[in-house]
This record gives sequence, structure tokens and C-alpha cells, in this order.
Amino acid sequence: MKVTTNVKNYEHDLFTYAKLILGIDSPTGFTANAIDAIGQVADSLGFSFEKTTKGCGMIYVPGRDNSKKVMVSAHVDTLGAMVRSITGDGMLKFTSVGGPILPTLDGEYVKIHTRDGVDYTGTILSLSPAVHVFPDASTRSRDSDNMAVRIDECVKNKEDVKNLGIAPGDYIFFDPKTTVTPSGFLKSRFIDDKGSAACLLTILKIMHDENIRPQYNTVFFFSVYEETGHGASYLPEGLSELLAVDMGCIGDDLSCTEYDVSICAKDSHGPYDYEMTTRLVHLAQENELDYAVDIYPRYGSDVGAAWSAGNDVKGGLIGPGVHASHGMERTHYKGMENTIKLVLAYLAAK
Repeated sequence: MKVTTNVKNYEHDLFTYAKLILGIDSPTGFTANAIDAIGQVADSLGFSFEKTTKGCGMIYVPGRDNSKKVMVSAHVDTLGAMVRSITGDGMLKFTSVGGPILPTLDGEYVKIHTRDGVDYTGTILSLSPAVHVFPDASTRSRDSDNMAVRIDECVKNKEDVKNLGIAPGDYIFFDPKTTVTPSGFLKSRFIDDKGSAACLLTILKIMHDENIRPQYNTVFFFSVYEETGHGASYLPEGLSELLAVDMGCIGDDLSCTEYDVSICAKDSHGPYDYEMTTRLVHLAQENELDYAVDIYPRYGSDVGAAWSAGNDVKGGLIGPGVHASHGMERTHYKGMENTIKLVLAYLAAK
């Protein structure tokens, strides 16, 4: 199926949605605000939206043919941290939520969100933070045992911190540093997978503006526990296919770039559905997209979660190429455009 939409006309919408979602703190387990924002976008476009008990968002788009129901998914939960303990001198030890590359967090600005809804700012630092004091300032390990959060409040001890209302289990949000460059790069933490979520919202915008209906009844699914392995473990009844839209891997012997849509044939959990993956390759070729077929060596997706939970669906995985995943990530408009075109082609095909 040939895509006729000029996706370039929607570049502003794409980056607007990306900045909207990336601007909402949503580490795994604290995603309600991001899902509510997606629901507001759905409402503005006239699509039906509902939430699962677990907090995932679902947008229903009726198709031209009722004989089949498919789902496209992206996840809006991100990496983050939680307060693990409070040190005697008033710093916060932390535990990771998901798998951030911890050395990239050295010097990052954060917010600490208490159970009472109060936010405090701070900075993640090595416990040897000063080169003029510590001989191992440059060489000390950057991990959760050797880093802590310095709070931007007048605290001198553990009791001072407790009096602020900060306690173990409070979330720590990382500043995503979202930037769109004049050359078309999206730079930010958490493009995995809010970049893909922005692509799906842009597709909904295109469908609304151009009165496009998918071939089959379609669920746009925004999962919230993907980073911890069970995002799409629940699926609506009657689905026959799940296309996960998640970041494409870049590096080592992989062929994907930031300008491509990546099609994953196999990840660390095993191969994706052969027929569905082949169909996606053929659609990319038919639409003359920049694409790459790759094997992801250290990766899992919502398809894996759905299969592990026993859902009887075909599964495929695509997404824009993202550099430096789980660190300071980057992708390009072209990679996102190619992803949007491939999803549109998939939804239009019989």
C-alpha cells in the first residue's frame, strides 16, 4: 500500500507532541499525567479514549473492515529513580527505575516528588564530587552505591531531610533536556519511547485531518510498564496483530541510523513473527522508505510482554533509529517520518 500523505506537513505537530510528552515526568509507575495528556489529544481529535485498570491508554479507531482488529503500541513510561535512603549528612541514596546508564547521570538536575505532592530540586553527584578534595574524583565508580542526590534545601542531616517530607519510595525525576535543532534532530532523554508515542499521535492527527480510516479496526495502545517488562501484558480481546513502535537500535554491527525506520527481526527474547516482519519489509520497499532490518542484542518490547502473558497474536517491532539509548538520546525527523509512513502503510494494507 502506497502512502500518499505528505508527512512533512505534520513536522510541527510531530515535534509539538514530542515536546509535550517529553515535558511530563513519567518514570515507570508514575505515568498518570502522561496518559491523561494523551487522552486530551485523543479527545481534541475526536477519538474514543479509555484507560485500563493498570493505567495504559487506549484509543479506538474504527476500520473499513470489521473482520480483524490490530493494535499499534508505544510506551510512555521512562527511566527514573526512587529514594532508597537518606544519609547522615542529608543526601539521598537512590535505586534505579528501569535501566539508565548511571555514569551519564553524574551532574544531572533532578526533582524529588514527595507523597504529599511537593517537588524539591537537586543534583545527582558522585560521592567524590570535587577534584580539589578527592583524589578519585575522576575515577570513582559511577553507580548507585557511589552516587547520591544533593538536595537544594538547607539540610545538614537526615532529620532535616525527613522534615521536608522526603522519604524512601519518593520518585526522582531526571531533567530530559529536550531540544529540537534547526537541522531536524530531536535530542532528549526518553526518546525511548516518547519519540514513538509522538509518532502515533501524529498518525492520529493525520487520520483526523485527512479523513483516513485504517483497513481494520485499530487500537492505539500506550503502555506504562514497558521499562520493567510487563507493559502490554494485557491486551484487549479479539486482537490478531500487535505492532510495537519502539526505538530502533544503533551501533556495533547494526545497520540502522537516526534517519531510518528500523524493523526488528529478533531481539534478546527471540524472533518476531516472520510473516508480519516480511510484510513490513515489503511495505517499506514499496514506499521507498529508508529502513534497516536488524537484530537487537539487548532488548525487549511490548510484543515480548504480550507473548509472555500468553496473548495469541502475531507480533512485529519497528521504530525510529535512536542513538545512545538509555543515555542522552538523539534521533532525527527523517527517522520519525519513515516510521510514521511505515505505520500508515501497515494500517492501510489488506
